Parts: sequence; structure tokens; C-alpha cells
Amino acid sequence: MPTGRSTTLQEPAEIRTYKGQDRALRADRLGTAGLLLSVLAASAPLMVVAGVMPTTFGLMGVVGQPLLFVILGLVLALFSVGYAEMSRHVHNAGAFYAYIARGLGPTAGAAASLVALVAYSAMQVGVYGILGFEISGLFATYLDIELAWWIPALLAVAVTGALGWLKIDLNAKVLGVLLLIECALVVVFDAAALAQPGPEGLSLHAFNPETLSGAGLGTALCFCIAAFVGFEQSPVYAEETSKPHIVVSRVMFLAVGFVALFFAFSAWSLTVATGPGEVVKTSAEAGPGLLFQLTEARLGTAFTDVLHVLFVTGMFAAMLSFHNVVARYAFAMGREGLLPAAFGRTNAGTGAPATGSLLQTGIATVVVLAFAVTDDLPVGDPTAPVLHLFTWMGSVGALGVTLLMATASVAVIAFFVRRGTAGAQVWRLVAAAAAGLALLAIAAYTVKDFGVLVGAEKGSALSWVLPGIIGAAVVAGLLYGVFLRRSRPEVHARIGLGNEAFRLDQVAEGTPGD
Repeated sequence: MPTGRSTTLQEPAEIRTYKGQDRALRADRLGTAGLLLSVLAASAPLMVVAGVMPTTFGLMGVVGQPLLFVILGLVLALFSVGYAEMSRHVHNAGAFYAYIARGLGPTAGAAASLVALVAYSAMQVGVYGILGFEISGLFATYLDIELAWWIPALLAVAVTGALGWLKIDLNAKVLGVLLLIECALVVVFDAAALAQPGPEGLSLHAFNPETLSGAGLGTALCFCIAAFVGFEQSPVYAEETSKPHIVVSRVMFLAVGFVALFFAFSAWSLTVATGPGEVVKTSAEAGPGLLFQLTEARLGTAFTDVLHVLFVTGMFAAMLSFHNVVARYAFAMGREGLLPAAFGRTNAGTGAPATGSLLQTGIATVVVLAFAVTDDLPVGDPTAPVLHLFTWMGSVGALGVTLLMATASVAVIAFFVRRGTAGAQVWRLVAAAAAGLALLAIAAYTVKDFGVLVGAEKGSALSWVLPGIIGAAVVAGLLYGVFLRRSRPEVHARIGLGNEAFRLDQVAEGTPGD
């Protein structure tokens, strides 16, 4: 990669348009609170407590899930040290791939861009499965209407796509209100569980390191790290924040700390409510219904009904958050020539990355329809979207994000070494190295046990086909990067530069309008 690249991005007014089109996301839309709420919405607290935690307990048999959240919180805090420092020097809506391009070169950045697009799209689309399952259940319970899961799922795709066209500050308000209500209800359950513990009382057994054992540990690591996804999205919004060099890093650490403590405490509350000795069996039997059974017994039917509704709105908030991130990655890729130029233009009226929003909406529509038509579980089985669409896509996305974080850790080290400032950043680089090794180990565990993760039978092709999606994205991205380097070197040189790419174009072509 050329060593003469500037590492500090500015946004003068003259580069906000290029060849008559808006090529920059609108600045100063988000402060600390707005950005924090936007990225935390991707964590979907209620979805994790009601969906991810029972799955980790029941299918993987790992009682020490609360301890896993603490350990992963420490790993991701180490990761955030270098990642946050990088965010002070590179402001780009393509965060992961931009950082990797700056550290490891444009070809690696091209591969990372495709992995990010696939991973976040998979996670976003996967949520539609559990959303459809929950809404169809609500219709059956309260209205006595049999509603196929894919109908509300497709409706959610349409609504999410429409909101993707709106300006980000409105989205942040929507996400923030839903998030705060979710968290409040989960805290009420936690308090009720501790006030009325199960037969084993207020046991701390779930924090015993001996509970982190068994064949399901690798898969549990993947499921739990997926619960953190969202904090690393902070730099994606750097171009839209006030004082990005301060706000982005602050939000990352706040998000990691909050998620680690909140989920560790809530997972522990589940073990207290059922008893550590029974949590695996009870979770396996109840599945996503575990939380609702426990709240009904302690807080009554009315509270549980409200929780069901907030479960749906929380998933919607997560979908909207992931949608926004995918749209911004597509925008960054279009702006730099990795995707057609249309993706690098924003909506003239709202400043939203409109074409990227349409792309994600189209992908979601196709995938939901494909699962609706081809799902091989018995017709009418309400768990089909949960077991397949949600679990499969969520697992693929979690693997992709884990690999991106590991690679970004290496890129951070390379970036500061190339700049000749490694000595001044030594403790940050040590933290990045430690986090990178830990994340690579988690990714390896995930691939090894992927069959367990998606509930596939031994020897099933799913064990390698699904993680192979991420592998294929890596290979395709590298090949694309090599192609660009040989055939379109001017595009290859722009990868990771963001708005700087258009400053270079202006030098070559003259300021637009001259």
C-alpha cells in the first residue's frame, strides 16, 4: 500500500459533492447518547435474554454462560483499545474494511469489505426468522389466527427498508426508546428472579470456571460473542458524529462494558430462577419460551404480555440497526469503486445511503422467501424459522464478524508500525495482539463445532457449507482486490480512503463545477 497516504480525514464543503451527486454522509447528526443507543440496539437485549441465552444453556449445555460474558467482555475491551485508537485516525463508513485496508493494504481491504457485507447482512436477515415466529405466535395466542411466519417477516423487511431512507437522527430516537424499555423490563425480571430464586437459592455456581467445559463450549463462545455485536459498529457512523475522534471511542468502551455486565447479570438471573443444576434441562425443554415462563410465574400474565410485545419491538430495533450498518458499508464501497457508483450516493432529501438500503432490503426479501419455500421441517412447524433462518444466518454472521475483529487487530498493529509510531502506542498494540489471538481461537472453535452450532447431524454438509459462505467471501474479495490492482489501479489505490478518494479525483480532474 502506498506509504504516502494521509491518515486524517477532513470533510471540507467542496468534497461533499462529486460530479453533481451527494457523496458524503451528513455530519453532526449523532452525539454520544444517540450513537450509543444506535449501536446498543443491535445487541437486542431482550432477544439475547429470551433467545440466545436459553439456546446456549439448552443446546450447548454450558452452565457458565454468565462467566463467558465476563471473559468475552474483557477480550473485546482489549480489542477496543487498538480499534478505538485507529478510529481517531481513520473516519470511514466502511470501518472494518477501511481499517484493514489502511493497515494490511487495499487487497486485504477489498476482502474485508465483502466479508463485512455478507456477515452483517446474514445477521440482519436472520432476525427476521425469530421475529416472524414470535409475531405468528402472538396472533395465534391473542387473536386465534394462524399466520405463516414469513408474512410478518416480509412486512418487517418492507418497514425496515422504508425507515432506512429516513435520516439517522430519527432512527436513533426510535432505537433509543425501544432499547430503554427493553432494558428496564429485563432488569425487572432480574430483580424478580433474585427475589424469588429457584430451589438452589442465590447460587454463584454459574461463575465457577469448572462450568466452562464440554463439547458445546466453542459454539457457546460464538453465540455469546454474537450478543456483543453492535459495539464495533461505532466507527461506521464516524462521518455522522460530532467530534468523531472522541465520541466513537467513548461509545465503544461504554457499549462493551454495558453489554458484558448486563448480559452476565441477566444470564446469572436465569440460572438463579431455575437453579444451576436444572438450567440446561429447563432451557432445552422451554427454548425461547423460558424467559416468558419464568416471568409469568413471578410477575404475572400482564407483565409477560408486555414482554412479548417488547420482544418484537426489540428485534425490530436490532434489524433497523443492522440495516443501517449494511447500507453504510455499501455506501462506502460504492464511493470507493468496490461497488457500482450508485451505491456511493446518498438520498438528496435525507442524507441516507439510499441505494445501500435498497440492496439490503432486496437481499432480505430474497432470503426470507427462499427459507419460506424450501424449509424442510414439517409444514406448519412454528420453530422452523428459529431453527434455520435465525440460527443459520446468525451463526454465519457471528463467524464473519469475529474474523473481521481478529484481522482488524492485526491491521491496527501494522498501521502504527508503518507510521513509525509503534513505540508511542506499544501498550495499545500489545492489547490488540492479545485480543487478535483470542478472537482467532474463538473463530477456530466456531468452525470446528459449527455443526453443533446450527443443529446439524454428524457428517452433514451444513457443517462446512455454512462457514464456507464466509470463506468464499474471503477468497472472492481477495481475487477481486487482485483484479482491481491489475486492471483498475486507480480504484485499488482508493480502497479505504473514503472522502479522500474524491479529493484525489479533484486534483486530477479539477473541482466539480469549474
